Amino acid sequence: MRLMTSAVSRLSRRQLLGGLAATGAAVTLASASLASGAVSSGKGDTGHKGGKERAREGDAIRVGLPAPTGPYPVGMVELHLVDQGRKERWGPGDRELMVSVWYPARRGTDGADGVSAPYMRPGAAEAFGAGAAQILKVGAGAIDWAGFTTHAREGAGVARGLGRRPVVLYSPGMYNERTLDTSAVVELAGQGYVVVTVDPTYEAHAVEFPDGRVAEASPEIGKIEPIADRNKAALEVRVADVRFVLDRLEVLARGGNPDAGGRQLPSGLGAALDMARVGMFGHSLGGMTTAEAMRLDRRIRAGINLDGPLGYDWTDPDLLLPVAHSGLDRPFLLMGAWLVTTSGRLPHTHEHSPSWRALWQNSTGWKRDLWTQAAEHNSFTDYEIVLPALAERLTLPDGLRKQMIGTVNPARFTASRRAYLTAFFDRHLRGLHRPVLDGPTPSHPDVRFIG
Repeated sequence: MRLMTSAVSRLSRRQLLGGLAATGAAVTLASASLASGAVSSGKGDTGHKGGKERAREGDAIRVGLPAPTGPYPVGMVELHLVDQGRKERWGPGDRELMVSVWYPARRGTDGADGVSAPYMRPGAAEAFGAGAAQILKVGAGAIDWAGFTTHAREGAGVARGLGRRPVVLYSPGMYNERTLDTSAVVELAGQGYVVVTVDPTYEAHAVEFPDGRVAEASPEIGKIEPIADRNKAALEVRVADVRFVLDRLEVLARGGNPDAGGRQLPSGLGAALDMARVGMFGHSLGGMTTAEAMRLDRRIRAGINLDGPLGYDWTDPDLLLPVAHSGLDRPFLLMGAWLVTTSGRLPHTHEHSPSWRALWQNSTGWKRDLWTQAAEHNSFTDYEIVLPALAERLTLPDGLRKQMIGTVNPARFTASRRAYLTAFFDRHLRGLHRPVLDGPTPSHPDVRFIG
């Protein structure tokens, strides 16, 4: 059963290109997150020997995320959360959310303890695949979005003896699912964090609930004009979502079960959450959500914005978010690519972006601004590794790859992005000094420190 069965046909092509509609800066596939694939050599953008081939009918492509590098196996469990105090803005009933909790798991969980955690649930993957096929110009069954490898075990036992762990929330870009940065999420979980990824229901391309319902993107969001008003409306809902999720995580940490269906959770999960050490990161609209949620909720101690504007419009200084005016007194990291304006492209840094400049000047907390010249907007997501993986087997539309992820080395930049995210939260949630945050290093040659 679907809540909306034909959202793809009702959405315009502009809305299907979710990042473009959200930010005016970049293209995303099918207004949704993509499963991620490793670059085969690990040393650059190379294909299989013998060249690429078209996927045959019945021979759907499956690719896998790069494995996490931390000391712990990774477990994952989903929570279905219902906010009975808030009516759904884009659909019927109360606001419903699906979140995934990723955590350090017991050793040996690569065996019988838990099953492989899917990148997408089957119903969500079907809806997503239909939209992605239009953009990629392939058959709807050419890619097995549900079968991608995440290097996590669903329902695996929680690692023993670690005590309470810092908690990090993740919010994706506009129209995207919570899976969009699983490559970074599993890395953080493998390094000892509990990571909670949050779906924006009725905005994401497809959100699947435990009873099989699939909530697809509401066309009502796309009708809101101008785009600045659309971004504001979506942001307000998301920030309320984040604060509600934090409330429910506190219930979990106290020993309760916040799942709406009361489904069994891995033993020890609640005891693994340290709600006194909470961070957050997000891409595009998710970066905006991170900053605004920090302004309104002091439970979030540190945040990262991955190439998201801090205004309802990317370049209009009269349409800044409240957080850009107030600044932050807690640590905040900016990572950017390019700022698209009516007069051309500029580096997306606090030196060129009116909204980033305002936040930078008004903030009293620790801050860094990192820029990657060869990257594009979606380099800060799983797209950076999935597109090269797909290009090994498929002929992608001309220019799509460069428009989405630029020319940066995929494997190297993915490793760098993981390193900076981990180092930031290590420093500000665990009190560990990480020299990579002090200045440029040859280990991460694509990343420049600004200001």
